[in-house]
Amino acid sequence: MVKLCRVVSMPLISALILIFASCERKYFSSDGVIWGTSYHIVYSGDRPLDDSIAGIMRQIDNELSIFNPMSEVSAVNACTSDSVGLHFRNVFAIAREVHRLSGGSYDVSVGPLAALWGFGPSGEQGRPDSAAIAEALDAVGLGSCSIAGGIVHKKRASTCFDFSSVAKGYGVKAIADMLARNGCTDFMVEVGGEVELQGKNPRGDRWRIQVDAPVGGNTHQRHSVLALGPERTAVASSGNYRNVRTDSAGNVYGHTIDPVSGMPVQTDVLAATVVETDCGFADALATACMTMPAADAISMLEACETPGMLIVSSGDTIATVVTANFPVLE
Repeated sequence: MVKLCRVVSMPLISALILIFASCERKYFSSDGVIWGTSYHIVYSGDRPLDDSIAGIMRQIDNELSIFNPMSEVSAVNACTSDSVGLHFRNVFAIAREVHRLSGGSYDVSVGPLAALWGFGPSGEQGRPDSAAIAEALDAVGLGSCSIAGGIVHKKRASTCFDFSSVAKGYGVKAIADMLARNGCTDFMVEVGGEVELQGKNPRGDRWRIQVDAPVGGNTHQRHSVLALGPERTAVASSGNYRNVRTDSAGNVYGHTIDPVSGMPVQTDVLAATVVETDCGFADALATACMTMPAADAISMLEACETPGMLIVSSGDTIATVVTANFPVLE
């Protein structure tokens, strides 16, 4: 899962924007760091909405971040509460749907496994032994969890949810929804490479979103540019190479954990980019692509008619694979 960690990460997607006020529309910009990554928000309107943007970010952090010990999800994981609010219920519903679409390979209840492998709130740990993995696996199983009347029913008391693979995209959508409610017809919300946009950019053109690809190690370079809008569009990416650990034997493993074997996933997919209308759904789908071979990921995306692009390792080369409906690249 993609972590909302406290280390600033470099996104795979970024916006190419020139900010200025045209004679027809006034644009505002908001930039900073949240959830361990950078954010960049541009919107047209009659007043700045920085306070509202910050308020949405606080809500998401206070409800969905496993790295906030006082958050709602932290309380559920610690069994100090089983009552949840709207944001928790919404991301849970997205997670359940992508869990179904992926045949169970995407599972936000892998929290105990993620912590074992050093990707949880406590930070790095050693390589877990088979007994520890088996114990953690007993608590994993999103299909055995549910929410009824605002009350969470977990598979086991030790079951822990990790919404990091959906919460960032969901937060982007929540900010975009707030901007729309306040009359903003042109906006671009980008947090750590997850993007939701609408209308036109400050130059009066379609929004231009750059997609990067891995070139080795933790580095990446420009791959292509998507021209999107004016319709509401979301773009999300996931890349296993950006959040890794190295064990005592020098073996490198990524942060996507297999909910069946309990081991870090190793597939030919190095990175995935998904285009949707809902950034939370796109975020989860992009992570789901990382849990399976490229052929299966493409089949999943095409089955739900979602445009996607995969960066795939093929021997010593890196190839690009896209769905038939993926937007034309520049």
